[in-house]
Amino acid sequence: MADNEQIDFLGDDRSSPAAGAEWPASSGPAKGPGAPLAARMRPRQLSEVVGQDHLLREGSLLPRLVAQNRFGSLIFYGPPGSGKTSIGEAIAAETKSRFVRINAVMSNVAELREILSAARRRPELGTILFIDELHRFNKSQQDLLLPDVEAGNIRLIGATTHNPGFYVNPPLLSRSHLFRLEPLPPAAIAGVLAQALADPVRGLGGRGITSEPKILADLAVLCDGDLRRALNALEVIALGAPENTKIGPAELEIFARERRIRYDADEDEHYDTISAFIKSCRGSDPDAAMYWLAKMLAGGEDPRFIARRLVILASEDVGLADRGALPIAVAAHHAVDFIGLPEAELTLAHATLYIATTPKSNSATRALAEAHRLLKEKPVQPVPLHLRDKNGQASKRNGHGKGYEYSHEFPDGTSGQLFLEEPVTIYQPGTDGAEAAIAERLARWRQMRVSARPDTLA
Repeated sequence: MADNEQIDFLGDDRSSPAAGAEWPASSGPAKGPGAPLAARMRPRQLSEVVGQDHLLREGSLLPRLVAQNRFGSLIFYGPPGSGKTSIGEAIAAETKSRFVRINAVMSNVAELREILSAARRRPELGTILFIDELHRFNKSQQDLLLPDVEAGNIRLIGATTHNPGFYVNPPLLSRSHLFRLEPLPPAAIAGVLAQALADPVRGLGGRGITSEPKILADLAVLCDGDLRRALNALEVIALGAPENTKIGPAELEIFARERRIRYDADEDEHYDTISAFIKSCRGSDPDAAMYWLAKMLAGGEDPRFIARRLVILASEDVGLADRGALPIAVAAHHAVDFIGLPEAELTLAHATLYIATTPKSNSATRALAEAHRLLKEKPVQPVPLHLRDKNGQASKRNGHGKGYEYSHEFPDGTSGQLFLEEPVTIYQPGTDGAEAAIAERLARWRQMRVSARPDTLA
């Protein structure tokens, strides 16, 4: 049996109750004086869960389902310390269900089969199977759950820090209600910290430790919405201080020096943050762009990844509005390679501010998409004879290149000659930055072509 299992399996005769005896409705980890403060302070019912009002306010779907005990399988998706396990335990307690908790990292198929078999034999117990880090289960392990979830032998509560759309099998996802939890606001965390200091039974009240509200608020801010991390930090600070003393700025400063930004490379935080960075640059907000850049760098993001995104931004979102953006972004990419961190942070900041503050145009993006659309939806145009390569005797005999007019021999470098058999409009210049002048120039050239070929371009 895995160490993280919290209740005896029904299939083990040595742990089975005597005939006529009942299995406990719910069981959880030890929460005595020796348990971590975060475990002791877990909510005992949904009404004690803080910071997730969008899910738990009165009249919301989840509390109504739990109150009626008519919910199916649930998946809670959110960052660490946001309350996923706490909500699962509170649901089991309020519905008086048998609660079996496993961790997907430590579990295996044999353990799952034993749990599911036990739940089938005693359906009246209403087994809730809580799987922490559900995204760690492979496809076969997730598929193993499907028949019993479908039959109602178990009610699955899955907890994951990863987007379920990428990690949970579609059949299992379709049979579950998905609830997203958000990082807890500092005020909610500070409130729980105050309770923990005052509670003599589950908290630290027996030590007589006190603190000003501002200190607890500052500690909450440092923990980035992670209540578990905040409670663990408070416990370390309180146990390291003499009894009947006050936590002050000096104690908090020690923790602040060890602060780590929550940033999961190659996972949701990675993609969400780079998305915010790109959209801030595109939206011409240099302050937001620099904030997200600093977060990525503090979180350990690969600087070459950031540099590559800046090169793409220079063409996708700046383009011809400022032709200096692409050389600067490419130079930043090269500089990151041969300078390295931490000095390369300055290069990335330079390129970020340039792109965020320069005029924007997505005309290259739109023109390329339009060209692809025409090739996909319309007949492919042949190359006109006068534009074809005339090298070789066969090409000359077929008239390749005949009638081509050398553009430089005409005023303003424009002969008026056609370069497509059926002219189309693909490039639509923007109106900002250098592209405004391009728009004027193209309009002038078009008028010259109309004058030279009134029969074809009128």
